Amino acid sequence: MIRIVIAEDQRMLLGALGSLLNLEEDMEVIGQAANGEEAITLVQQLKPDVCIMDIEMPGKSGLEAAEELKGLGCKVIILTTFARTGYFQRALKAKVSGYLLKDSPSEELASSIRSIMAGSRIYAPELMDDFYSEENPLTEREKDVLALVADGKSTKEIATDLHITTGTVRNYISTIFDKLEVKNRIEAISQSKKKGWFK
Repeated sequence: MIRIVIAEDQRMLLGALGSLLNLEEDMEVIGQAANGEEAITLVQQLKPDVCIMDIEMPGKSGLEAAEELKGLGCKVIILTTFARTGYFQRALKAKVSGYLLKDSPSEELASSIRSIMAGSRIYAPELMDDFYSEENPLTEREKDVLALVADGKSTKEIATDLHITTGTVRNYISTIFDKLEVKNRIEAISQSKKKGWFK
């Protein structure tokens, strides 16, 4: 029997997923969580084989929970509406076993769980296509600068935080705008969020 914990903040979907998977002869949903924190607690207490996790949940996101569950022996499957490359990259770093989209047919979820239990990794094909075409173009330093911009820091504050000159900060910001093809700081932040490149 494959023992499953589901983490999903939309109660109706949580119940529906649980019912669907319980219909499978070889599966049993042993726990349901409304956010990442609860998911971590349930996995530690119940020791399931698989944890199916939404990404955007209150408190701790599914990706943050997946990062914490790495190495606990529970296979994590991300099930989300968001086909964002940045999210997918983070999920891969967290060593998730699957990344599936909610609009997939329900029987696909059950067969994916079986394949993952047999040692496969399953990722939505549309994500794989985007993944290879859309890496984050920013260098680590440019990402640092953009993160500080997103925190509302001024050019001078960023320069102080990173121990560089204000001129260098301005150069970095100009390069970030060019690479992201945006005109200002707000567009740069929103573009990065849309792609899922922000933590």
